Amino acid sequence: MNDLLSSSFRKYTDVKQQAYLDDVEASKEIIDLNKFFRDVENVKEDMNEVKKLYKRPRTANKECKTTLPSHPTLLRKIYYHPVIGLLSSMARKNFLGLASVCVFLLLQGYCTETVLGTTVTYDGTAIVIDGKRRVLQSGSVHYPRTTPDVWPELIRKSKEGGIDVIETYVFWNYHEPEKGKYYFEGRFDLVKFVKTAQEAGVYVHLRIGPYACAEWNYGGFPVWLHFIPGIKFRTSNKPFMDEMARFLGKIVEMMRAEQLFATQGGPIILAQVENEYGNVEFAYGTAGKSYIRWAAQTAVNLNTTVPWVMCAQSDAPDPIINTCNGFYCDQFVPNSPTKPKMWTENYVGWFLSFGYPIPYRPVEDLVFAVARFFELGGTFQNYYMYFGGTNFGRTAGGPLVATSYDYDAPLDEYGFIRQPKWGHLRGLHRAIKLCEEPLVYSKPNHISLGKNLEAHIYNKSTESCAAFLANYDSANDANVSFGGNSYFLPAWSVSILPDCRTVIYNTAKVVSQRSIREPLSSRTTSQEFPVEQSSWCWYEEQVGIYGNSSFTSPGLLEQINTTKDVSDFLWYAISINMDEKMESGQSKQALLQLQSLGHAAVVFVNKERVGFSYGIHDDPSFSMNVTINLKSGNNSLEILSMLIGLQNYGPFFDTYGAGVNSVVLDGYGNLSSSTWTYQIGLEGEQLGLDKLTAANSSLWKNSQSVPTNKNLIWYKATFSTPKGVGPLSLNLSSMGKGQAWVNGQSIGRYWPANIAPTEGCNENCDYRGTHDASTCQRNCGLPTQTLYHVPRSWLNPEENLLVLHEEIGGDPTKISLLTRTGQEICAHVTQQDPPPVNSLKPKSFDTWVPKVQLECEKGWRITSVSFASFGTPKGSCGTFTQGACKADVLEMVKKECLGQEACFIPVTTDKLGDPCPREIKTLAIEALCSS
Repeated sequence: MNDLLSSSFRKYTDVKQQAYLDDVEASKEIIDLNKFFRDVENVKEDMNEVKKLYKRPRTANKECKTTLPSHPTLLRKIYYHPVIGLLSSMARKNFLGLASVCVFLLLQGYCTETVLGTTVTYDGTAIVIDGKRRVLQSGSVHYPRTTPDVWPELIRKSKEGGIDVIETYVFWNYHEPEKGKYYFEGRFDLVKFVKTAQEAGVYVHLRIGPYACAEWNYGGFPVWLHFIPGIKFRTSNKPFMDEMARFLGKIVEMMRAEQLFATQGGPIILAQVENEYGNVEFAYGTAGKSYIRWAAQTAVNLNTTVPWVMCAQSDAPDPIINTCNGFYCDQFVPNSPTKPKMWTENYVGWFLSFGYPIPYRPVEDLVFAVARFFELGGTFQNYYMYFGGTNFGRTAGGPLVATSYDYDAPLDEYGFIRQPKWGHLRGLHRAIKLCEEPLVYSKPNHISLGKNLEAHIYNKSTESCAAFLANYDSANDANVSFGGNSYFLPAWSVSILPDCRTVIYNTAKVVSQRSIREPLSSRTTSQEFPVEQSSWCWYEEQVGIYGNSSFTSPGLLEQINTTKDVSDFLWYAISINMDEKMESGQSKQALLQLQSLGHAAVVFVNKERVGFSYGIHDDPSFSMNVTINLKSGNNSLEILSMLIGLQNYGPFFDTYGAGVNSVVLDGYGNLSSSTWTYQIGLEGEQLGLDKLTAANSSLWKNSQSVPTNKNLIWYKATFSTPKGVGPLSLNLSSMGKGQAWVNGQSIGRYWPANIAPTEGCNENCDYRGTHDASTCQRNCGLPTQTLYHVPRSWLNPEENLLVLHEEIGGDPTKISLLTRTGQEICAHVTQQDPPPVNSLKPKSFDTWVPKVQLECEKGWRITSVSFASFGTPKGSCGTFTQGACKADVLEMVKKECLGQEACFIPVTTDKLGDPCPREIKTLAIEALCSS
């Protein structure tokens, strides 16, 4: 029978036609049978190897089904379809040999439900999928940073933006909150997320780690790991390696059981072990080198049948692929000529920390970095992040990482498209995809075009040529001669020529649409819903020790080891008797000096607040010097120490401490070694005031006057669900610091009272020159974050419960909810600009014309056009005015665009007229999208 199978496969390896398979619900695309038979031939005629391609899926349906491998150029999943339909289709098209194979497998019992897999390997050029080298664009989307109902839309927008691969970490601390007790539900349903990607037709890079970093609490490690006797993280330490191997195996087996690796017909084409260990390996010495060899071998032994990578790991052992992380990776070289050049973290912006300005990265610099990477031989690139999302609950790490994880990503925190970043990247992806064949099947020829000017030419054949022209000077534009033609290259830009003649894309020329302003800051595109004041109730927490779970200990205890991170809070309390220092009825001032490892603390003397201080992300430790009043007799000193996310990065980060480590009362001695009383958590936490079950508790008070600017106070209110289907923002600009819950779900920590420095921002940041996390910043002198994401799926149909715990004082009566109702968009394109690349087809580059392309979010349409001018308009988006040369095109644009989800206006004099024949003209449009 092996011979029969082999002869059947060999007989049809030269078939020169394609077939449409019947009964394929999700795709009517052509399947390349030549490619399929070549893949099967590679199984080397061994029946045991053939069987490996046929795996039993998770459930066995009554109906026998099968699939062919994904078509390598279509980037989509070909869904299950009935074997009878498949056989009849093949019979009609005379593919009887293949039909006989399926019948044989059916009779042998391999067709209860069978799936043919995709082969994934690599060589020194690229990832190889089904025998074909691929150029792959990837985007990071972390499943817990949004809600499952939004996953399909995020992945759809990613794919429409040109993303081939979704990359995500796996978050150990939430998947195994207690040793041996696993959680894979809700936002943490990893299998569902991977299957959502599969259904959308994109691949998955699963970064199992299990160390994640990711500005995630404790870097993704469960805190219970820290308390295993003798454990040392991320080094050659048996207790740690045993736990890491167990969790790696757990995730791999889960994916394998669900048929999610590519060789099983699933979407996972890559897996990652460890994460950025090369940045800290020096600190661990020889034990670190031994550990990384062990991690690599452990991963390989799991036999995922897809390649493994290690990012930022120059000594990654074979066959692990070492990859680059950073703002620029064009100069990166893998540690072996047999490995492809891959970029696993390209920072599209940066994360936000409380007390800092908002960082961003100009899209012109981002696309320049990507174009240079592919120009110099890269073939896999991932945006960190493509969608950032939200650090709900206490998931934020840091310390002091903000709740918003927007990251200036192409899809913003709420999942809306950020323009022009999304659109300009989409054009880049299309331009590079048009160069794919020469990029992966030829070596570049380098030509110097002058100082800081160069070209790289990829020639696969006389009919397959692509070129990149680069000006990496950060100040000077240039005109260069290439291939007998002259080309203009703006400073810090790359032009892409997929036919070695025609520039279809330049990184510095943004022809995609732009957003005029932040949608939630405009009354035109948002709607505000105040929380009804009469619904507010409150509960004032008692200061200090509140229950019988308190305990005493000599000296000051380190906070994380004490609380095990079950709460952000730890009370330190001591009584100071002043009878020997003063007469009865007297009072005296004294200087209290406090030092803390972090992250914040409120100090009370005799139940009155006397001070509040905190650290910053880069140094969470702080000190506090405050003059206090002491009375005769006993005085209570109570310190509420606060965590704001556990450390997630650095050598030995798991040993970093927090909490009060020194208390000195000037003139009265060092209290650090005295016996202190401790209480873990808040009284309100113990009472469950954040829970739905406490909504009607008699503990809540209510009156016409709501107390404001109070320490340690809980607030509760109800609000009606705003109309619509999109996400909401909770405006907490009137509050101080705390945490908020909607219907029992924590939307995260809030801290509007933490103001960014007044200096260091540049709203119009120059894209030219190398960028880092602090090059471009905005929002100086303002609260780091005032708007907090509330997922729509967390709301009830009508009434909802809002609970806040305010730590330092705020006014809840000014809280409101915001919904986004539209987007203000604009575009300006000149006659000399390239067209939108997504409108181009291969080998049609000589016939293109520039176009203004306006697109609304799905469900919205263009409802008004406020400005349209063809000529020499002045100003920029949101401030355009007519220039001296102008053609009246407003009515024409309205006719083309109003009521449409998208419209395209060619920038030609044939279409728009010619108000000034000897000038280069621009078409500028401002419009509104809404429902």
